[in-house]
Amino acid sequence: MKEAEVLLEKVRNGFIVERMEDMNDEYLKALKQTLAIVGDTELLSVPPLLTVYDQAPNLNYKITALAVMQDEIGHAHIAYRLLEDLGEDVDEMLYRRPANRWKNPYAFDFKLDNWVELGVFNGLFDRSGYTLLGDAYEHTSYGPWKRALVKVDKEELFHLRNGEIIMRNAMKKPETAKQVQDAVDWMFLMALEFFGVADNLKSRSAQLDYRLKGRTNDELRQKWLSTAVPFCESIGIRVPAHYDEDQSKYVIDVPFPCKFDAENKKWLTDQPDTWEGAIERFKQRGPQNKEFVARIQKGVWEFEQMRAEEA
Repeated sequence: MKEAEVLLEKVRNGFIVERMEDMNDEYLKALKQTLAIVGDTELLSVPPLLTVYDQAPNLNYKITALAVMQDEIGHAHIAYRLLEDLGEDVDEMLYRRPANRWKNPYAFDFKLDNWVELGVFNGLFDRSGYTLLGDAYEHTSYGPWKRALVKVDKEELFHLRNGEIIMRNAMKKPETAKQVQDAVDWMFLMALEFFGVADNLKSRSAQLDYRLKGRTNDELRQKWLSTAVPFCESIGIRVPAHYDEDQSKYVIDVPFPCKFDAENKKWLTDQPDTWEGAIERFKQRGPQNKEFVARIQKGVWEFEQMRAEEA
């Protein structure tokens, strides 16, 4: 039996991978790719939140927003620390990588316009994180990550509940209710994009084969929809999806994916797109991509410049 087949059989039978010596090359590559996406996503969620956290209506909200950001940095640290254990040069990843090579969601390349958008960010995007990482916590075969996700899972739930509180309270006034609807209009489909291409188009299956995750992209999308749609409807928000009794699943009511007007943060639902087109949009990055990555890297650049001037 080949090395890959041996490990596949072991993880299918519940084997927990603890050391690099337990891995084959395919497992290691898939694990590194997964952790890099997770680390980048967690860390690059912070700059958008920083654009509006000072608009918090009171001190308690501001402290909560800062706590959420602190959590996200901590989650990123977990992923990067694990990558370091796997032989990656994390300093190189963090401080030398060009902005367009980061693997965070396209949604995080946009500044927020108001405090309510921070709430919708938590309510929708952190719900995606909770869905994805909750699945990893439940199913992953990589022991060190599974143990670390005990903490992450609880904190992501706190983030999305914070978003729900902000969204629900904002619906009490016409002006802020409109801000909630406007934010959901551009964020809802972006949250669905977090889960990746449709199952029938996915070419690589190592994450599932080696039990780094337990559910397919479309299954995870359905899980997200099963909580996001009822919540939004319960507070009076319109969303482009509904539960179809005949199909026993949630159905998206607009072309998905479709074209996106980045300048106006508006979905062009009369212009369907392909997943190939959506991936090309992701690769081109959003308007604040360079600015947000520079904010992460700025301190190291300044420190190195200071050291050079002193030498």
